[in-house]
Amino acid sequence: MENMEELYRLYLSSKGICTDSRKLEVGQLFFALRGENFDGNDFAEIALENGAIAVVIDDPEKIALRNFYYVPDALTTLQQLAQFHRKHFQIPVIAITGSNGKTTTKELISSVLSGKYRIKATSGNLNNHIGVPLTLLSIQADTEFAIIEMGANHLGEITFLCEIVQPDYGLITNIGKAHLEGFGNLEGVIRAKTELYKFLALSNGLAFVNGKDELLLTKSSNLRRILYNSDSSAVKGDIVDTTGYLKVSLRILNRDYLLHTQLVGAYNLPNILAAACIGNYFGVEDDKICEAIKNYRPSNFRSQFIKTQHNKLVMDAYNANPSSMEAAITNFVSRFESPKAAILGEMLELGLESKKEHQAIVDKIASANIQKLFFVGKNFSDIALPPTAMHFENATLLKDYLRKEPLQQYFILIKGSRGNKLETLLDVL
Repeated sequence: MENMEELYRLYLSSKGICTDSRKLEVGQLFFALRGENFDGNDFAEIALENGAIAVVIDDPEKIALRNFYYVPDALTTLQQLAQFHRKHFQIPVIAITGSNGKTTTKELISSVLSGKYRIKATSGNLNNHIGVPLTLLSIQADTEFAIIEMGANHLGEITFLCEIVQPDYGLITNIGKAHLEGFGNLEGVIRAKTELYKFLALSNGLAFVNGKDELLLTKSSNLRRILYNSDSSAVKGDIVDTTGYLKVSLRILNRDYLLHTQLVGAYNLPNILAAACIGNYFGVEDDKICEAIKNYRPSNFRSQFIKTQHNKLVMDAYNANPSSMEAAITNFVSRFESPKAAILGEMLELGLESKKEHQAIVDKIASANIQKLFFVGKNFSDIALPPTAMHFENATLLKDYLRKEPLQQYFILIKGSRGNKLETLLDVL
């Protein structure tokens, strides 16, 4: 964009970027982004009335507004501004991607590094082509470390985000069956996620790699890398107990620690070890690493253990794909509590693989000793369910059923894609 220097000076004089006129604070710079069901240009005048320092618009019919910057495409300009801002700070930037666990890992790393640095991390899961630029543009002069989560549902997206973020360090949590509709197959997922490794190879960056993940070990073999979770690595650990909250043993440079976490599921061990490894690499003291991991409490229905008046719940209903579903079921089946009930929501964005993957999940849990099975969503409607299982088109219908036939004194797994809204079942469980 021409006049990027001018727009950048305006950004620096503002109180940050806003893309939602309803949440705008006085002195912010408003970007009029377009969505499927809205056009931010329609709210540019309201943003000015509410105190925006200026508005960036791409609708030529709005150029009569005061304090406007007209650009061909507001989103492209937002991304260019973020890339321009990135060039002006010299702090460590780590990018995180993966099929499962990236948000939890990002939060754990943030907690650990906060023990030594003023950090800026992706808020929630704002990890796409809009969220990543907004995170970069929230980095201020006193920030000492940036942690950027990157999501993707099609090839080339991680490469595109890396060009904006220019990460010095990278972490891929794992690679599994996710967003198959956009990637085509598992090989497509592998190519997409390892775009981060390719960027680090070209920029001489450093990768943090799970030493027990053969695929990641192979794909990162040409990189500068630090391993965790291997026999020879400085940071490693094991599961001690998965009853209730996860307990793990952690070894950092031959010193041993026992951590009582507030996470559930053995599948969170590599996420914990990644955070400990990165904390150790960047000089966070061992006791601060351990305290940060012990004190981290998941939110947004990710790996949460919830005791209600009537039941014990493993609430993991923020997202789901075949890999994370399988890990959740494996962990749930291994728990000794009984009786057990499972509420599984459909998995989205699986394309032509959807029926096969849903059937595989049903077959896996049907073979276990689960007393009550409930499946939610249209993708389960043409699947061969076990005779004792029940299927509901949506969570509202299941909720109505559970009001009449309540579950009491059960250990319950709740797992499904965000679109299922399984968290709405909490008040009847």
